[in-house]
Amino acid sequence: MKHLSGLDATFLHLETPEMPMHVGSLNVLDLPKGYKGDFYEDAKSFMANRIHLADVFTRKLALMPFDMSNPVWVDDEDIDIDYHVRHITLPKPGTNRQLQQYVARLHSTLIDRSRPMWEFFIIDGLQSGQVALYTKVHHAGIDGQAGVEVGKAIFDLEATGRVVKPPRSRPRGNGYQLGMAELATAALRNTAQQYIKLFKMAPAIARAIGGLAKPDEKAAEKAAAGAPKKFNLFAPRTSLNVSITNQRTFAGRTISLAETKYIAKHFGVSLNDVVMATVAGALRHYLADNNELPAKPLVAGVPVSLREAGDDTANNQASMILVSLATDITDPIQRLKAINASSTSSKSTMNRFKAVILDDFPTFAAPWLVSGIASMVGRSGLVNLLPPAANVAISNVAGAPFPMYFAGALVTCYYPVSIASHGTALNVTVQSYNGRMDYGLIACRRAVPDITEIGDYMLAEHKLLMDLTHKHPAAAGAAAAPAKAAASPAPAAEPAPAAKKPAARKKAPVSASRKTAATPVKAAAKKAPAKTAAKAAIKPVARKAAAAPAKRARASSRAAAA
Repeated sequence: MKHLSGLDATFLHLETPEMPMHVGSLNVLDLPKGYKGDFYEDAKSFMANRIHLADVFTRKLALMPFDMSNPVWVDDEDIDIDYHVRHITLPKPGTNRQLQQYVARLHSTLIDRSRPMWEFFIIDGLQSGQVALYTKVHHAGIDGQAGVEVGKAIFDLEATGRVVKPPRSRPRGNGYQLGMAELATAALRNTAQQYIKLFKMAPAIARAIGGLAKPDEKAAEKAAAGAPKKFNLFAPRTSLNVSITNQRTFAGRTISLAETKYIAKHFGVSLNDVVMATVAGALRHYLADNNELPAKPLVAGVPVSLREAGDDTANNQASMILVSLATDITDPIQRLKAINASSTSSKSTMNRFKAVILDDFPTFAAPWLVSGIASMVGRSGLVNLLPPAANVAISNVAGAPFPMYFAGALVTCYYPVSIASHGTALNVTVQSYNGRMDYGLIACRRAVPDITEIGDYMLAEHKLLMDLTHKHPAAAGAAAAPAKAAASPAPAAEPAPAAKKPAARKKAPVSASRKTAATPVKAAAKKAPAKTAAKAAIKPVARKAAAAPAKRARASSRAAAA
């Protein structure tokens, strides 16, 4: 057995029917040329031969007596591959929007805790003739970077695949679950070890807290120019910051990685800053549509990886920082620089705490206590009254810079599907893949019924930032602009609808600047990036509040289908 850390178990304890705590991805696949087989059966056989490559596929939970301590992971000796790998056919015509709506519906249901906590869905019926792979895995088992490592187990670098060594045979046990005495003993032993670890780290934690009284002069000097003039303890309240239901809506958008890196280099900021500025500009237009844009800047909750280099353990090793999105600033470049200043300041503070942040801590009696509180907070409406700590969650995960294959089919996109939570109804997660920045937007459908509009505004904001690189002087050492690649049709893309003004809406956790392993921008300047952002026609953005960036987007941007 293996004990869940305090952080891993927290994702279990906070889970409610309204707030499932699993993460996933949506991949659209190009079948091999001339393929005539049954891809679902091939995929099922493919996974059956690979599940031993990652622990997340073969372990399940064993609950402690009376839920007095965190559960443990135990090996499942009877995995039903037909349950874990399922088949869905979309109704005609099989558009991208239908696909994404179905993924939102699948993402809203809880994972069965009596089995290994993962599910794969092979989805066909797309009008393009392609197939899709939707995956979901409980967050108690992996974080973003651990998910990349799991991807290495199921994806190949060649269509022909690779030879996978079968698992070593082990004697089969007779028990479906461990005995109560064994579990209780293990719980007491693990709790004692957690308290001992906490006691040993107490001096270091005290020093780190005391160090906050001494400002980091270098970081303060670097961020002084654009840092917020005053610190706001809470984020402003918006229609995004409410109690959520179990209904979900999802949208995927793609932006060129080379262009994003070029913008970052041109203005002397990080890739992650450009991602946040893109989302910030989109939310600014979105909220302004209904006169909801607050005078105070929006705040993003940004996950920070605590994982050491080379650590591929399938667990959670992350914390979170708060970054101002500077939505009170009209000028996009000044907004980008203010986001960079806020991010630099928050990361500096986090780096001083990073070594003493615990991902494992005593949790005696936590399961029933935390679960009860989570359920009460969500259903009482208390979240609708309390000021939020953050308005939106934004996460950036570095993925593979090369094409990958699943069961012989080419992976054309890698849209993350993450977690919406009480008080933060919108989550924007982006993963780089093969020259792309694939944005996955997941939200509570009642709080954000028109999520595709946020996605369209993101494309317009990226186009605006790219245009501004030609009008503003470059930072020292900036590279030449990347060559503009020709647009190519997206998976299951439908024709762009006629422009019309959208109806008014009803109100209703860094890897901070994680290094991506993609081709440098200078190299991208010489050669157009492979499979770029423009993947399909988008609905033209015709809102008066965002007329300038939207007109530019309609004139030259064809991006990932809604």
